[in-house]
Amino acid sequence: MLIETTVVGSYPQPRWLIHRDRLGSKVPRVRAPELWKVEEKDLEEAQDDATLIAIRDMERAGLDIITDGEMRRESYSNRFATALEGVDIQNPGTTINRSGGQSVVPRIVGSITRKNPIEVRDVEFLRRNTAKKIKITLPGPFTMTQQAQDDYYRDEEALAMAFADAVNAEMRDLKAAGADVIQLDEPWLQARADRAARYGVKAINRALQGIEGTTVVHLCFGYAAAVKDKPSGYSFLPQLADTTASQISIEAAQPRLDLGVLKELRKKTVMLGVIDLGTTQVETPQTVAERIRAGLKHVPAERLVVAPDCGMKYLPREAAFGKLQSLVAGARIVRREIA
Repeated sequence: MLIETTVVGSYPQPRWLIHRDRLGSKVPRVRAPELWKVEEKDLEEAQDDATLIAIRDMERAGLDIITDGEMRRESYSNRFATALEGVDIQNPGTTINRSGGQSVVPRIVGSITRKNPIEVRDVEFLRRNTAKKIKITLPGPFTMTQQAQDDYYRDEEALAMAFADAVNAEMRDLKAAGADVIQLDEPWLQARADRAARYGVKAINRALQGIEGTTVVHLCFGYAAAVKDKPSGYSFLPQLADTTASQISIEAAQPRLDLGVLKELRKKTVMLGVIDLGTTQVETPQTVAERIRAGLKHVPAERLVVAPDCGMKYLPREAAFGKLQSLVAGARIVRREIA
């Protein structure tokens, strides 16, 4: 199908599951059990129920490729990053965040290894409960490196490569469990472009080594709930043409990105953000269609996938669902025009 529709990853978690007032706009790097409303003994069942809601909403909206909505996660990265060996989550560290403040982060105290699958059950549950194509997301090795205090390797590139090996092992199991698409979330490529230029692509390619099928690298300027003023261009994007990922996912709607940069991605499929998450106002299908047409000026239809700019977890569910409906309707408008 031309111009497939999907989500970046997350979908709003129900208010009966999580304290949305405590979540606010924060993106936890360490575990944050205080966010959950449900007792630990009932939490997995509750998260499964919430996942079913996310699946059905995405199906009802008509998406071509769906996720589990990341209902089991406190943030896009902390569930995976804190489940690895070599990470001290009882005595966390600190690092400078994207806005220049300090964040509490995992502290690396030993060799990073993945002893057990972390998201395999998530994929198996998703696969059992939909006939649609499914996607699962993982935090990328570069981003996890920037979100950690390294007291063991004391070498950013070495830590990134260790994270990449752990991600690669997880990806192999996720493919075996039935994932059609696997996405690496790498927003910090943009935030730390100088470091990304040194070893970002190398780490991503190591994580993707030997992984068959559709793979995606997502980069953005940060959640709209946390980052209000966004630049109109990427400081790190053309370099991703050298990754082995088949798709590159970018945020474009809220920052009003100059889409001429897409030409620099050469033969990659582009997952283009055409839904603005900086507002709860639901775009019309016609507005979405206009944004898709703008993308088609630089990327052929056979290499274009459309999605929201980023994860939708901070939006009200009603707004998120409406935006997905408009995403699907806008893509249908353009498909009819080019058929």
